[in-house]
Amino acid sequence: MSLNPPSVKDRTAVIIVDMLNDFVTGSLKCDRAQRIIPPMQKLVEEARKKGVYVIYSNDAHIKGIDKELELWGDHAIAGTPGAEVIPEIAPTDVDYVVPKRRYSGFYGTDLEILLDELKVNTVIMTGLHAHMCVRHTTADAYFRGYKIIVPTDGVESFTEEDYLNGIKYLKEVYGAELVTIDELVKRF
Repeated sequence: MSLNPPSVKDRTAVIIVDMLNDFVTGSLKCDRAQRIIPPMQKLVEEARKKGVYVIYSNDAHIKGIDKELELWGDHAIAGTPGAEVIPEIAPTDVDYVVPKRRYSGFYGTDLEILLDELKVNTVIMTGLHAHMCVRHTTADAYFRGYKIIVPTDGVESFTEEDYLNGIKYLKEVYGAELVTIDELVKRF
């Protein structure tokens, strides 16, 4: 079964959450993020080759205003290098970038409009953090009726416990299909 058959009713998008300099190497560095970069490079490359949409859901905070900054300090401030996607999986001109100011990629953004216009019904959730931003974006995708796939080697968290709790929650609460990126790209 193809994830992105020619039929308009079955369309897939890879959503990459917060794979930003500040989260991978900067002010809120997640050392564990390094392990998902090579498989994500493969996923992004194969998705582009097969016409699967690639959408970046990126923190782009307003300094001194955004509520998340009260909890986490300054990070991913819009227009700074820290808010840019890491070079290894940087967006190209065929991809989409949707800035966000809260954990969920849907809250107060154009993500839902974009997915509707692309006629997407399946989302592949990747990035940081399985128990926070990926979780909240997945929740909103579930509430909107999208089929959800989570590659276990395409998400991470600060700790193993947070990672395991995150993917368990995504599966049990939102019915996410858990796969590896190798399994996933074979379906493209």
